[in-house]
Amino acid sequence: MFTASTLSGSKPEQYAQLLEQARGLLYGEHDRIANAANLSALVYHSLPDLNWVGFYFYDGNELVVGPFQGLPACVRIPLHKGVCGAAASTRQTQRVEDVHAFPGHIACDAASRSELVVPLVRNGELVGVFDLDSPLPGRFDAEDQQGLEAIAQAWIEALQ
Repeated sequence: MFTASTLSGSKPEQYAQLLEQARGLLYGEHDRIANAANLSALVYHSLPDLNWVGFYFYDGNELVVGPFQGLPACVRIPLHKGVCGAAASTRQTQRVEDVHAFPGHIACDAASRSELVVPLVRNGELVGVFDLDSPLPGRFDAEDQQGLEAIAQAWIEALQ
């Protein structure tokens, strides 16, 4: 049975602890849905000031909602729309301090004010995105980005 431990220390130390917990959850499991569900729950319940954490999977045409924690979400996102679409189409992490200032932002949850979206790319192919929303403006910084990119990479590596 998995038990999450309380994160402590500096932000980089906390992300190192969270990554270790994530790897423990992923160990020996290769199913993308199961792993996405567990990682969404782990991150949502471990980090403060989040109102949505989850995955969107690329179906060859658009992003389709996968496992998540938070309020019901937009089901389909075109690659040219919103922060998730920008991350998917550019294959670069998008860190947005104020989603209301982001051109084409899709407001799935009106409470969201900032967002971080990590593209999930395996062997050069887009798999989807790992999306985090916060009700606080400017919630995500470079340390959050680095830590969450490492967690997303662990998810990709578990796919085999």
